[in-house]
Amino acid sequence: MASVVIYSSDWCPFCTRAKQLLSRKGVAFEEINVDGQPALRAEMTRKAGRTSVPQIWIDSTHVGGCDDLYALERAGKLDALLQGTA
Repeated sequence: MASVVIYSSDWCPFCTRAKQLLSRKGVAFEEINVDGQPALRAEMTRKAGRTSVPQIWIDSTHVGGCDDLYALERAGKLDALLQGTA
């Protein structure tokens, strides 16, 4: 199983949706909450090139945000990425 990291915020409905999809798939993930953590948000922005949450990585692949995660699911590509076979 791939390593999944999600930068998130408690107040973000898109973060909740992304985490729900991963949880439904039985995927464990590391959540990095950026609320009140300017250094962590800056780290996320530097790595992702985006300031919005969530920002999601599967292994070394930057997936993007919630919409990007769901687009992979709709395209039938998310499971392979999560299994490390994409």
